[in-house]
Amino acid sequence: MSEERFLIIRLSSLGDIIHAIPAFAALRRRFPGAVIRWLVEENGRPVLELVEGIDEIIVRGSPGWRARLRGPDQIALDFQGLLKSALFARLSGARRRYGFARPNLREKPAALFYTRILAELPESGHVIRKNLKLLELAGIETEAIEFPIILPERVREAVRTKIAPLIADSGRKVVVFNVGAAWPTKRWPVESWIDLLTILRGDPLSPLLLWGTPEEKAAAETIAERTGAPLAPFLEIQEIFALLKSSALLVSGDTFALQAACAMDIPVLGIFGPTLPGRNGPFRERDKAAYHEISCSRCYRRTCGPLDCLKLVGPDEVAALVRSSLAGHD
Repeated sequence: MSEERFLIIRLSSLGDIIHAIPAFAALRRRFPGAVIRWLVEENGRPVLELVEGIDEIIVRGSPGWRARLRGPDQIALDFQGLLKSALFARLSGARRRYGFARPNLREKPAALFYTRILAELPESGHVIRKNLKLLELAGIETEAIEFPIILPERVREAVRTKIAPLIADSGRKVVVFNVGAAWPTKRWPVESWIDLLTILRGDPLSPLLLWGTPEEKAAAETIAERTGAPLAPFLEIQEIFALLKSSALLVSGDTFALQAACAMDIPVLGIFGPTLPGRNGPFRERDKAAYHEISCSRCYRRTCGPLDCLKLVGPDEVAALVRSSLAGHD
């Protein structure tokens, strides 16, 4: 083979796509002259467009995507672990198809499509490190976590223009409070957000409420009305990266904004319920997580009536963590 060729398969979701970027970065470091392509769903394209060094982004469902996918001499790396992602690896024509062991797959039959399978890993480790482990099948052993993300200046300038009227005092630190999440079980109660912002009202910071969907906007509007905290305008995916880059701290549940802030090396405070911070949360020592282990913790359920795990995270506790995070930011 004259040059190495790789196909990364991580279709969705946005946070999981971010978690796979360090594996791409390690692959690029080890094979600087390789052709590295990435198969992704349309909603993940804006994230990958910020990543330096990807030779081609193949969007599933775009014109000609199946033909572009093919390459018999390439190595397909399936970071998704679903039957459909493993099938796409097979349909790519790749003779070498690498994936996780059955216990580490979301859909066990996916293993039938791999030519090499990684040894079983404990699921208590961070997803980023799990992804890096898959590279061992390609001869790469590394623990380095890098995010080669480049923000276009036009995006940064657009965000500065949008949020400037919302920042009361340029001398205060901008703290972004992300009130939403895709799963209802990852959303801290609205009343808890209201209590938190009320506690922090006299602190030298400029709060900004981040939202993404109409449902999240409704929650954020309620919080804004009760606390006076300004509501961010709707931001596109790349603009969210730019906003976070200009912030001193992000406070968020386990969702895309938290993963984006981690990728941009911005301090984060994660509020966790049914998911495990050590697996899905911040990975730098300076970052913090509010989390209480109970009998049903780590359930990873998307619906729950009592939601005791999140209700145990108190506004006073989170306020103390916000203050300590900002003190460490000085």
